Amino acid sequence: MANPISETQAINPGSLIELFELTTDAALHGSATTYRFHAGTNEVNNGNIIWDGNTYIAIPMEADGFKYANGQLPRPTLTISNVTNVITAILLNVNQVTPGNDLTGAVVKRRTTLARFLDAANFSGGSNPLGTPDPTAEFKRQIYTVDRKAAENREVVEFELAAAIDMAGVRAPKRQCT
Repeated sequence: MANPISETQAINPGSLIELFELTTDAALHGSATTYRFHAGTNEVNNGNIIWDGNTYIAIPMEADGFKYANGQLPRPTLTISNVTNVITAILLNVNQVTPGNDLTGAVVKRRTTLARFLDAANFSGGSNPLGTPDPTAEFKRQIYTVDRKAAENREVVEFELAAAIDMAGVRAPKRQCT
């Protein structure tokens, strides 16, 4: 197993690859489905990335606010292009089961690795010229839940995420969590 942290300290560390997994909950959304996507491209068809045998769909998006500051948990935003209507289709499917849910409670995993660890299928010639594919070489996964849909229009859908341990407003027995 390669260590991506030590690889970033090398003279030529390579490209950082950011991948996202959105998993719906059967109880909240009607089915437990995982959607995988990323904001980059690959060398073969300038599109989807394959890592660990899973296909991550290329879709224009912006993820921001993952930095921890002043001891507070981050509240990142995930802005996804709605031009292809992929996100709208997911929202419509969820709203048929639970009207007004808008993916609230869905789990978002942010996975980061380096290009040298991507599957060989992403490169012309069928081999990774940057290094050896390794699905275990990733930085620490960041797990969030969709707190709310902040905006939706023809161009983008924006979600506000909350850390999995962010329990503001949840009542533990006889205690208010803040």
